[in-house]
Amino acid sequence: MFEQLRKILSGVSADYADLRYEVKRETKIAFNRHELTLMTANAMDGYVLRVLKNGGLATIAFTKSEDAGRATATALENAVLIARRAKEPVRLAPSPKVAATCLPELDRDPRRVPIDEKLELTRHYNDIPLATGKVASTETAYEEVVREKYFANTEGSEIREDLALNRISGAIITQDGTLTQRVRFGFGGTDGFGRVVGREAEVEQKTGVALDLLKAKPVAAGTYRVVLNQKLGGVFTHEAFGHFSEADIIEDSPTMREKMKLGAKLGTDILNIKDDPTRLHQLGHYIYDDEGVAARPTQLMKSGVLTGRLHSRRTAASYGEPLSGHSVAEDFRYAPIIRMGCIFIEPAAPSLADLLARLGDGLYLLNPMGGQTSGENFTFAASWGFEVKGGKPAGMIRDINITGNLYQTLMNIKAVGNDLELGEIGGCGKGQINIRSCYGAPHILVDGVVIGGR
Repeated sequence: MFEQLRKILSGVSADYADLRYEVKRETKIAFNRHELTLMTANAMDGYVLRVLKNGGLATIAFTKSEDAGRATATALENAVLIARRAKEPVRLAPSPKVAATCLPELDRDPRRVPIDEKLELTRHYNDIPLATGKVASTETAYEEVVREKYFANTEGSEIREDLALNRISGAIITQDGTLTQRVRFGFGGTDGFGRVVGREAEVEQKTGVALDLLKAKPVAAGTYRVVLNQKLGGVFTHEAFGHFSEADIIEDSPTMREKMKLGAKLGTDILNIKDDPTRLHQLGHYIYDDEGVAARPTQLMKSGVLTGRLHSRRTAASYGEPLSGHSVAEDFRYAPIIRMGCIFIEPAAPSLADLLARLGDGLYLLNPMGGQTSGENFTFAASWGFEVKGGKPAGMIRDINITGNLYQTLMNIKAVGNDLELGEIGGCGKGQINIRSCYGAPHILVDGVVIGGR
């Protein structure tokens, strides 16, 4: 394959060019209650060519190698047109020449697991809630995406990397009259099919939560001290803070550039945030990004001070900051854009029991259930929670909406737990879909959280 990529690149008369070829294999299985609603497996492949000419950067995707000449001519023409109209010429930060083959260590390669075994495992998890006789409905799905990627550029880099992800996720729906409750479950990862086997206890636990929620009371609206569990803390970190750490999000906003200036004090002294795609076996793991840049841990915040940001080669050059290896494409149809890999709040010393004791009276909130951000303000829903009295969880609560401002919330984080968990089901919809985007946190204690019930 690299011989073919080199041949195509040799015909590109540009200041720089890179070319990705990718085979993408997908398997999907879905149940709605007892009905099998989807079962499909397919493979697709294609190329993405990027060219830099006279300070203009253009991208084109094509699916057949015989179309490479026409695609190259179109990309070069577009790059020249872009350069004429650009305010500033595009520059790329220097990146070392790389020759590498990166194949993941897998506990059973999902490509070699028969589809009937995947079907029966999905059916098995789907049947667990239904077997209680008290669950109104279920939605359960198996998803597998394997990307076999080849990257080459005119600087001499040649990288082969495979990325394999498989997961099982779904929802358990319970109903009592007009009251309906929905609890999500999910597990999976990038280290093989073995990750989704033997997870019955988690489905059983979420089934119990869905049933208990029918007896829970709606939360009373107000301002509370709260403890957020790892999944909620991770979603906050990703959505409210992480996107502002992506250089392309803020580059055209002078206001945000000033607020997110390196060295700015944004959080409390105990708050440390990192993005690290190099962590083995976690959902967002990769070794090289889709520009051929080595992924590296990036300290975004240290002791509440902004210390880093996520870059592509273009933005690293524009900002005059180090490369981070965070330019990622959904697949062969897209040019890479800046994406979080695995963002998380780093753990500290207190246990959950310590945090609840320090909380005293307040709320303990668990698991995200949708949400959105608007600039520096956010709104998230929690799946369920508990009132906390004297440091002990008391009655279960539901219908929980959390609203706040990023900067105020960062300053209101008063304690960080010792129990970091990284999500097994992630994802991000910025520009393209990235199902591998990973986030997590330990339990965190936050003051002054505005809670609105439905």
